[in-house]
Amino acid sequence: MEFNKIIAVTGKPGLFEVVTQTKTGVIVASLQDKKRFPITSTQNISMLENIAIYTYEEEVLLLKVFKKIYEKEAGKESISHKESANKLEAYFSEILPEYDEERVYTSNIKKIIQWYNILVDAGLDFSKIEATTETKEENTEKA
Repeated sequence: MEFNKIIAVTGKPGLFEVVTQTKTGVIVASLQDKKRFPITSTQNISMLENIAIYTYEEEVLLLKVFKKIYEKEAGKESISHKESANKLEAYFSEILPEYDEERVYTSNIKKIIQWYNILVDAGLDFSKIEATTETKEENTEKA
């Protein structure tokens, strides 16, 4: 599994791996149950490698945040994304103390933690992943 092929699809829970391209979109496989289905070009998708988190100085790539969680948890799953807002924010402050609390909402933190746990459960080893693209501000989604 390659990090640069992992996407989130608006309106669909979980994460998906791009399997192949078609004329009208892509075929993806769910990371949880491995079911395959088509995603058309009319659906909104976000590549995880292009997502960044606001901090007070700069935007930090989601991959770097995942790596920090991976190091903190020694490669295991983190806390549940269903914890209380205060607990999630305290945990995220340990991971990324400089995150912009006004622009990064609890819902974003929940999603990041949920995605991390899905990826660890799917067997992704963050210690071996490097960023594959140069991130340009105009092409980067921010949480």
